[in-house]
Amino acid sequence: MLLPTHKILLASLLSSALVHPSLAQDKGLVNTSTSKYAKLGTVDLGSVTWTQGFWADRFKVCQESMIPTMWKLYKDPVRNHSFRNFEIAAGLEKGEHKGPPFHDGDFYKLFEAVASAYATTHDPKLDQMMDEVIPVIAKCQRADGYLNTQATIAAINSGKNTAFQDRLNFESYNLGHLMTAACVHYRATGKTTMLDLARKATDYLYNFYKRSSPELARNAICPSHYMGVVEMYRTTKDPRYLELAKNLIDIRGMAGDIGTDDNQDRIPFRKMTKAGGHAVRANYLFAGVADVYAETGDQSLMSTLNLMWDDVTSHKMYVTGACGALYDGVSPDGTAYKPDTVQKIHQAYGRDYQLPNHTAHGETCANIGNVLWNWRMLLDTGDAKYAEVMETALYNSVLSGISLDGTKFLYTNPMAFSDDLPFNQRWSKDRVEYINLSNCCPPNVVRTIAEVNNYLYSTSDKGLWFNFYGGNTLATKLKDGSPVKLTQTTNYPWDGNINVTFQEAPAKPTSLFFRIPSWSGPAKLMVNGKTWTSALTPGQYAEINRQWKAGDKVELVLPMQAQLVEANPLVEETRNQVAVKRGPVVYCLESTDFSKDKKISSLAIPASSTLTPKRLQIANSDIMYLEGKGKLTPEQWSANQLYRPLTDQKLTTVPLKLIPYYAWGNRGHADMEVWIPLSR
Repeated sequence: MLLPTHKILLASLLSSALVHPSLAQDKGLVNTSTSKYAKLGTVDLGSVTWTQGFWADRFKVCQESMIPTMWKLYKDPVRNHSFRNFEIAAGLEKGEHKGPPFHDGDFYKLFEAVASAYATTHDPKLDQMMDEVIPVIAKCQRADGYLNTQATIAAINSGKNTAFQDRLNFESYNLGHLMTAACVHYRATGKTTMLDLARKATDYLYNFYKRSSPELARNAICPSHYMGVVEMYRTTKDPRYLELAKNLIDIRGMAGDIGTDDNQDRIPFRKMTKAGGHAVRANYLFAGVADVYAETGDQSLMSTLNLMWDDVTSHKMYVTGACGALYDGVSPDGTAYKPDTVQKIHQAYGRDYQLPNHTAHGETCANIGNVLWNWRMLLDTGDAKYAEVMETALYNSVLSGISLDGTKFLYTNPMAFSDDLPFNQRWSKDRVEYINLSNCCPPNVVRTIAEVNNYLYSTSDKGLWFNFYGGNTLATKLKDGSPVKLTQTTNYPWDGNINVTFQEAPAKPTSLFFRIPSWSGPAKLMVNGKTWTSALTPGQYAEINRQWKAGDKVELVLPMQAQLVEANPLVEETRNQVAVKRGPVVYCLESTDFSKDKKISSLAIPASSTLTPKRLQIANSDIMYLEGKGKLTPEQWSANQLYRPLTDQKLTTVPLKLIPYYAWGNRGHADMEVWIPLSR
């Protein structure tokens, strides 16, 4: 409920807000529709509505549970204190800043989730929620555009100006999420109330980088503001913002002796040859640079992005799409460097093939960063390989970060867990309602789930691109202005049958591009019941060009068999082990489905194993589990036993059950394994 002061602020702010519903309805989540060097444009925000199936269920949980639960938490002045910081900075309450320095950014991510959900649902309650907090945020902003509750509260209580005095504080990060949230809010509602704040903040950053000392100008920790500044340019067309975005890339490479891989500024971006350092900050940096490329066509940027992508996907990414394998790493690494240059790196990418299981970090934010980066690479190039990485991360290492009921969260996403480990790890492996010290992942995963519908389709001069599949309706316009309305019906990812029906089609011949995933068997495509005879190549888009009309039907069949996947033998922890994948979904063993007196580590899976998909409900969520036969080692390892002679043990055949990795831990505390010993 609003206090009287809040109501006065709200009335004042709304009375001056401009409303442009037409502009708000014709811009995408990441608006590359007018980006000169992006091959693909985004469809209108809110033009895709979930109807049934996997993501429709996840979006419903997001709308009914995730957003209300988290909104209540972030407005709790005791437990979270995030919004209370805004109230104190606005002079509406008294007190100290509490929480991490990136707390403002966490709230903006949650605000973005609300705006994205509103774009689809048009729920007036969501609009009201946003209208109630914007005036409070506005009252925190200085006349010069600076907006950060930590520094403002310090100035109120002590009179000291701490704004942008520490290059490793999160002020730019917070402002970046403000910009992104403001653009989404503007496109969803047509209101400029939040956009006006973001414009002042972007002006502040532009002026700050022009006048500040070289050391302070390199303030760029966890660079969400690269994406934010470019999106502000796309929204306002202010050329200064694109100038700022380009300068940010150049500035961070001038850090010299004070640069670190932890902050991704030890090496100028264009001179990077390997992905390293802090994985969240790396992926955010790569996403922002991909945005700048879309506007400038600077090939030196794309060349480095290609090097980074090849390195991550070939050497450093988990089978789930997770990034940042190590809790703590060191950089630079190797004998070519002086010992005193070695730096400790948190949640680090690590060395090539260094992908531990039990101690995997894989922070949810890093995995979301992988999605943000690959989404922009897909828009820049139209190459299906980027959609493949996005899909892998979304279905596995992103969704694993949140419980099926939408109320509990993981900070890290391990590939295995066992109560037998003789040490406690830094972050809980049971999902919790609130992650003390760093609750950055929960609002990030909520906004991601709220926005998945915006990733399904893209447009180009040739027509419409089908990037991902799920039950939905689409109503949009192609780049030439032609209207398109269609319905997609499918039970993907549980089966590979996708049906598309046109309700309205372009007046001239148009191409449809259907992504054929690399895991698919021989795919089949039919138009109005007749087989399309052109080649369907896994890992590429298949193009159909023809004159479409209302009532036309397209059916895509993607054979979906369970596959055993092995890793490069240089990944030491997974030698002679396999992961199980069916379609885009990675599976795991969970002790909940196994005898209580046995360990899942004693299970092996035959190379010739036949795995049958079957339906199950976990936490009121429909899933497809896999059933088959495994081999059990009868002799168990005893505590403190490091080695033992190999004996001729007779393996016992036992039932084997695997559940989707993202669903593990939703039936209570349990051991878990993704990589399973192979029995040949």
